[in-house]
Amino acid sequence: ANTNFKKGVYSATSGRITVTGTDTTNSNQAVSRINNAINVVSTYRAKLGAAQNRLEHTVNNLKVTSENITAAESRIRDTDMADEITAFTKNNILLQASQSMLAQSNSVPQSILSLIQ
Repeated sequence: ANTNFKKGVYSATSGRITVTGTDTTNSNQAVSRINNAINVVSTYRAKLGAAQNRLEHTVNNLKVTSENITAAESRIRDTDMADEITAFTKNNILLQASQSMLAQSNSVPQSILSLIQ
């Protein structure tokens, strides 16, 4: 796909269309010049229309790309959140287990002392 865009500046003035006299020759030349001017304007309009279509297509393509990137980023963030919640839960379980073992190990000397007495 062509990613370059070249803008053109078109000059469309009426300076080259001159109508002088009223005889048949001058009238035919005037009609010919006007037809040429119409062709030039039509060419400019076609080129500008094509450029506008390319720009609109590019804008639409960029919008879709932006939406896709946003969706991908959201999925990544959601995945990270799930991983972090899993890690937090695992660490919380380990903490509770270690606290339970510490409490049990602290009760062993008390049990031994009560047996001795």
